[in-house]
Amino acid sequence: MEQQKTGSELATFAGGCFWCMVKPFDELPGIRSIVSGYTGGHTDNPTYEEVGTETTGHREAVQIEFDPGIFSYRRLLDIYWQLIDPTDEGGQFMDRGYSYGTAIYVHNEVQRTEAEASKRELQDSGRFKKKMVTEIIPAGPFYPAEELHQNYYKTHRYHYNQYVEESGRLDFTERHWKGKKDRQKLQRQLTPLQWQVTQEQMDEPAFANEYWNNDQDGIYVDIISGDPLFSTRDQVDAGTGLPAFRRPLHDGLITKKADLRNGLTRTAIFSRLSGAYLGHVFFDTAQPGGQHYQVNSAALRFVPELK
Repeated sequence: MEQQKTGSELATFAGGCFWCMVKPFDELPGIRSIVSGYTGGHTDNPTYEEVGTETTGHREAVQIEFDPGIFSYRRLLDIYWQLIDPTDEGGQFMDRGYSYGTAIYVHNEVQRTEAEASKRELQDSGRFKKKMVTEIIPAGPFYPAEELHQNYYKTHRYHYNQYVEESGRLDFTERHWKGKKDRQKLQRQLTPLQWQVTQEQMDEPAFANEYWNNDQDGIYVDIISGDPLFSTRDQVDAGTGLPAFRRPLHDGLITKKADLRNGLTRTAIFSRLSGAYLGHVFFDTAQPGGQHYQVNSAALRFVPELK
């Protein structure tokens, strides 16, 4: 991998097919690059075909360059665990063989400590009934994969989406991370209004919500995850009676989906890491950039600027 920038670290994760391991991390704040490749084997510069023979000892993996001051290694681990089946010794989902096994390749003792702690906490939580077999081992030589395999979710969208859907990976995540107990725990964490907005996609009434006319300086964070989403520096009066912003703080923390409810064609916005429904983005020629983000107050927590 190319030389690291000042203040950055590397994180290396094997989680089955590396096509599926890029998108969940890509474009998040503090993520500087993600490279798909091969690691852990006993030959130099292996090819995709050679690794697939299961004779080189390599696993498919991704190597992430990130700024830990912006996005911590622990948060990378939290995302990683939700992408894999850590109890599968023979591969991942429909991809079988050692090269598709899971492992966390640590680059220093701090990473090792955090990885071991997160694995232990997850095992003790009872989320998985079987023993977790994901290895935590020292990072070694990492060989970037062929250009065809880099950013596959962007360059081969149709095949990537079909592959992910058929692999069973998404269904596994849904069953093990978004089950009845998870929803019950979240419901206890939120007020009834916050639950209705973030989980049932209810929009609050205009001019009758907490932040529609807020005049303090600060930022708004996700009510569930605490991720910084919007700033009062970008807040505008769109005349809707709901908080409105020219832009999010980080595009990578927002996802957009078509919303066809109530006979309307709109673009709904969600907090990427928590999945919380936020509101909508509207085209607005009166605003710089030609759009504004209309957000429900109940999806946010306001953090005043320190004077």
